[in-house]
Amino acid sequence: MSEATPAAASPTAAPVLTFAPGVRLREYETIFLVRPDLAQDLLEKVVERMRGVVHRDGGKVIKVVNMGKKKTAFEVKKHPRAIFIQFHYLGDSKQVAEFERNLRMTDDVLKYQSVKLAENIDPSARAVEADVTLPGDPEVPDRPAREEFGGGEFRERSFEDRAPAADEADVPEAE
Repeated sequence: MSEATPAAASPTAAPVLTFAPGVRLREYETIFLVRPDLAQDLLEKVVERMRGVVHRDGGKVIKVVNMGKKKTAFEVKKHPRAIFIQFHYLGDSKQVAEFERNLRMTDDVLKYQSVKLAENIDPSARAVEADVTLPGDPEVPDRPAREEFGGGEFRERSFEDRAPAADEADVPEAE
């Protein structure tokens, strides 16, 4: 485990960590999907909670990317769209397990996946990047509204409204 000591912690800023010389960590990326109807302030609370999990265990958050609301390849827990969040952080395998455990306990998180990107990283040499928020995909309805096809009233047709076919009118009755 790394020896990290938080310096001057303020409630709004992330703690500044100083790592002992020679400490090496792994770099991980975790992407998780959040319910598409989640309010922005609640989404920020989820992100801050996950940032706190990494810092609490002596890790370092490199970058958080909010990729916005996108259509998923298949429905995830009955949601065809989700908000995609990407976390890059330094830590060890225990931190990844704790990160995923916290995601599992959060009801707003639909799905997640973690990947190891690099090994043997010096945490003091790795700079923290600014968080990024991307716009996501535009909202597209699943199918166009009915009035786009002709714009008229929909009228139910009955069997009597149907004109007789040409072959029905010319056929003589059998005796």
